[in-house]
Amino acid sequence: MDIRARVDRLTGPPESERASRASVAGHPIHPMLVVFPIGLWVFSLVADAVYLAGGGAAWSITAFYAIAGGIIGAIAAAVFGAIDLYSMRDRTIRRIGTMHMILNLSVTVLFAFNLGWRVSGDPGAIAPIVISVVAVVLLGVSGWLGGEMVYVHGAGVAPAAREKSPETAAPRPRS
Repeated sequence: MDIRARVDRLTGPPESERASRASVAGHPIHPMLVVFPIGLWVFSLVADAVYLAGGGAAWSITAFYAIAGGIIGAIAAAVFGAIDLYSMRDRTIRRIGTMHMILNLSVTVLFAFNLGWRVSGDPGAIAPIVISVVAVVLLGVSGWLGGEMVYVHGAGVAPAAREKSPETAAPRPRS
């Protein structure tokens, strides 16, 4: 049994080819969860910048825990993102989604490596901060791809939501 068939068996019949299969009350779970790793990882970079500017060891420790929390959040978001990706049938969406997934997994690995370096390395090392900069840039590219899937190609958007959007609604008569 292929992955798409397993997803279909677990989540039931699709509402449409592009609607999210992992949702609560019609709201996709993946975009609800991605805010945590994005916010935590960007904040870890800010905390590192404050530490480098002389802010004290507390900022380096804060960056460490923000990275760890981001990794946990990324794993949770990845589960639901994978369910959505493997249920998509549109080739363009799947191609973009696969690149989005590869970038996100790469970012997660970079931050995991970063976390390991911080545990075993020199507390004042610059290399983990450079890794954070690279990872956050890749995260931005991946986020752009996620937006491309949703806002340009309608991935994860139920047909009813598209019909109610202001762009497709009938013009209102003027009073």
